[in-house]
Amino acid sequence: MTHRGSREERVVESDVPARLDALPWARFHTLVVIALGITWVLDGLEVTLAGAVSGALKASPALRLGDEQVGLCASAYLAGAVSGAFFFGWLTDLAGRKRLFFVTLGVYVAGTAASAFSTDFMLFALSRFITGAGIGGEYAAINSAIQELIPARYRGRTDLAINGSFWLGAAAGALGSSFLLEPGRLPPDIGWRMAFGIGAALGVAILFLRRLVPESPRWLLLHGRHDEAERIAAAVEREVLGDAARNRVHRKLRLRLRGRATSFVDLGVTLFRIYPRRATLGLALMTAQAFCYNAIFFTYALVLGGFYGIPPEDVGLYLLPFAAGNFAGPLVLGRFFDTWGRRAMIALTYVLSGVLLAMTAVLFLAGLLGAATQTLAWTVVFFFASAAASSAYLTVSESFPVEVRALAIAFFYALGTGIGGIGAPWLFGVLIATGNPASIAAGYALGAVLMIGAGGMAWWLAVDAERKPLEEVAAPLSSLE
Repeated sequence: MTHRGSREERVVESDVPARLDALPWARFHTLVVIALGITWVLDGLEVTLAGAVSGALKASPALRLGDEQVGLCASAYLAGAVSGAFFFGWLTDLAGRKRLFFVTLGVYVAGTAASAFSTDFMLFALSRFITGAGIGGEYAAINSAIQELIPARYRGRTDLAINGSFWLGAAAGALGSSFLLEPGRLPPDIGWRMAFGIGAALGVAILFLRRLVPESPRWLLLHGRHDEAERIAAAVEREVLGDAARNRVHRKLRLRLRGRATSFVDLGVTLFRIYPRRATLGLALMTAQAFCYNAIFFTYALVLGGFYGIPPEDVGLYLLPFAAGNFAGPLVLGRFFDTWGRRAMIALTYVLSGVLLAMTAVLFLAGLLGAATQTLAWTVVFFFASAAASSAYLTVSESFPVEVRALAIAFFYALGTGIGGIGAPWLFGVLIATGNPASIAAGYALGAVLMIGAGGMAWWLAVDAERKPLEEVAAPLSSLE
């Protein structure tokens, strides 16, 4: 690694990014996946608990929430996620990946613990907002770090598998809520509180594991900390390759350090002047999957209880096959994103999930589904929709330069969730409260249209990023090449 130039402008040459991409999979990468990928497990846990305990929240002597209040609390969680993504995403590009993935996890732990001790609707809604802010910030910090530490040829399948781990959290939430909400096991106002305590305990435990994950060398390089980036890259190489690392030759990247922090102006120029097609696609993918998931999943328990008579303590059991299908989708289909390619697989998963959701809406409206068959239909739909949603995060996190990566992830997560997600739980809460199957079916149909439309846009606009270094997919803004 070398650097030269005046105080105002320094040119840096480094082979650190190429060295990281050339590494084979090793224990180091597994550590990164476990320590950072917990974000999606926590999100899945929170979303599942919000749905699974909705009946208990309505029956709680302290809260006594109505259907619309349950939907509003879900919307508060998503509003917090949007706000947290923007604020912490900006800080992630400014202060570094490692520092922020400690802060955001701490915010999450505080929020979910406060949820467990809430005594009225307003306090519970505020606690859900804080919890969401931590999770939204996690998405920006963690997606950036994972993309920048995982070798290029594994990036697609790894990203999908990590995003799919959301459903491990969903399964944990389903099992935990089913156990804790069983009638007679605990007092009626204690079971749901202990359910939210699961996330707080898990978050505290993972804080210690994250100490072992280094700062992103790519971020360090872009911020003039070349020696530190070199030390981290060399340490990882020694761990993975041993003495063989000394004789490897890699292509060098030439950068002009700008001497100033990344701003929202840089993000705007990147999205709307340099990469407008990628920005359009990212917004379409994130909006469609956010509406589809948040509309259905946040109101899952309300549908099972209101239309099929499933008691609150049994809702978790119906979530298990649904979670299994969602987790299996990215695992089974993920490798094809690195082999068949991004364009084909993103389009295929979005369109298939949209068509299957439309078919489910028709069967629901015709009264041909029971609790078991409704769950089976959703499981099949979201086998493909889970891979599709994961590919949306993959797309926005690898399509833009390293200087604005976290902020771009935050922007698309926030905007997509804001447009497609915040109002969706409230909307479906209102539709369910009508007791009219036609209203619910119309909501499902809207989600299907959005997914199919996003799939068509992916075929037209997607970038062939499979097995390519991040710097080749989107050159750094400071690149001299």
